[in-house]
Amino acid sequence: MPKHVNLRQIEAFKAVIEHGTVSRAAERMNISQPAMSKLIAHLEFDTDLKLFDRVKGRLAPTGHAMRLYDEVGRIFAGVRQVESAVEAIRREEQGRIAVGVVPGLSGAFIQRAMTSFLQEHSNVFCTIDSITSQWIADWVITRKVDVGLVDAQVDNPYLVREPLMEHPLVCIMPIDHPLTAKSVVEPKDLDGLPFVAFSAADIGLLVQRTLDGHRIKPRTVLVSNAALTVCEFVAAGHGVALVHPAMTSGLEHRLVARRFAPEVYYHLQLCRSADSRNAHLVEAFAQQVRATADELSAVMLNDR
Repeated sequence: MPKHVNLRQIEAFKAVIEHGTVSRAAERMNISQPAMSKLIAHLEFDTDLKLFDRVKGRLAPTGHAMRLYDEVGRIFAGVRQVESAVEAIRREEQGRIAVGVVPGLSGAFIQRAMTSFLQEHSNVFCTIDSITSQWIADWVITRKVDVGLVDAQVDNPYLVREPLMEHPLVCIMPIDHPLTAKSVVEPKDLDGLPFVAFSAADIGLLVQRTLDGHRIKPRTVLVSNAALTVCEFVAAGHGVALVHPAMTSGLEHRLVARRFAPEVYYHLQLCRSADSRNAHLVEAFAQQVRATADELSAVMLNDR
């Protein structure tokens, strides 16, 4: 019968998975290699699971190990939330705001918005989590975050939602691309061109429906579900793409953006609970997000 496992065994298991070898994991945990091997052996015995195959002196995780690692990740994420809560309690007099943001805005954009926010609220303790829209909505409802930046598919009666960054998609291209000569890019301009696409979800479906509606078939060279990846490949010269202007933040000097007609809107929104505990901070943060998006859109489209 499986026995109870202890936290030290779980820490050792997690370290071996993440660092690849027992020796590196032992170094990370500041214990000897034999001690690390013993922890792993005891974990396998106590769980009655074969977690690693021994291949040429190295440990290769089994399917059971990877399933367990997924659960362990959630446990340690919970521990980090507790640590954040402890830190927030210690600094309660300074104020606190927890933000959830979709991955497409989790890079330079949220950094810019939050930096400007902190310039006005330097005594506020902030946390930022990059997760999917549905997870953000759940976390707002359960008060794990105060405010979320999500896509328009989120619809929950327990949330207060408001449109945010209502900007049409732009066509981005390398700085030396022939389409830079145009002020407005039309669907026909993309026919047969190398194209970097989003995977078939949210913005990817929106772009595909737009192109299909005009019977346009660009030559798709790469598909990704990550906005930063799409933008980086465009900047590197692999093709053009249709993106929300906020997704280009940090790449203004490596990309050129042009208006796309007809206008296609990918709606993003801000969500919060109806009885937000940090209403004044949430509103101040929302104002800064709007200002950052407006500034970025103006710069990318040469409106200033």
